[in-house]
Amino acid sequence: MIETADAEYDDTAIRFLEALWGDGYLSPGGPEEVDRVVEGLSLKGKTILDIGCGSGGITLHLVERHGAAHATGFDVEQPVIEAARRRAAERGLSDRADFVQAPPGPLPFADRSFDAVFSKDALLHVPDKDGLFAEIFRVLKPGGVFAASNWMIGHDGEPSPEMKAYVAAEGLSFAMASPARYAQAMRRAGFADVTVRDRNPWYREVARGELERLKGPLYAPVAAVVGAAYVDKNIRTWEAMQKVLDSGEHRPTHLRGWKPDAIG
Repeated sequence: MIETADAEYDDTAIRFLEALWGDGYLSPGGPEEVDRVVEGLSLKGKTILDIGCGSGGITLHLVERHGAAHATGFDVEQPVIEAARRRAAERGLSDRADFVQAPPGPLPFADRSFDAVFSKDALLHVPDKDGLFAEIFRVLKPGGVFAASNWMIGHDGEPSPEMKAYVAAEGLSFAMASPARYAQAMRRAGFADVTVRDRNPWYREVARGELERLKGPLYAPVAAVVGAAYVDKNIRTWEAMQKVLDSGEHRPTHLRGWKPDAIG
């Protein structure tokens, strides 16, 4: 089941995050981090589903840079889907990339529809991890691969006061779980060769730079677009996030797993 709250990424959020992370990107690292998530995979000529596609930059990158025959971006929020469709049309890629918006629930795709399923920092919004991976497994073709990056918590116990403060500052429907919990859910769904890759050391330093840019050269131009109060709120959020990145409790992580060929 794909579940999240409504309308968390409106036009203001899109403008702010793209100013920080790049045109079409609502999560950190830009195309370089996407390339790391799919490193070693051959996506040329493949059909790909991008879960939580946001405003479409990654979906289009998988077509342009990695040679996917067709990529489908899926999101539960209409504003980002509209932005993604505009971006695809502007790049002349509407025939190789489409974008689907649907309410929370089962993925609106047939069994065995995709060669690969990708996701970048979106699965933390889904509380039911077992249901999520059962759905991802269902829409993958036998022999298909799941590759993702996601924001996680380092443990499955009670979050620290610092983590609770960070999640409250974000104001988003975070349903964080540990890398071990994600791997367990993937294996329960039937995935084989499940791997996890810790990205905390990378993002810990990247986020520090993001905060410096928000306080410095980005402040005035971004405030002119979204308002100073919005930037100030996000500076406080980044300060809270940095604490849990530095402690190691906030753990961005790459995931990968394969649907066995023998699955019918």
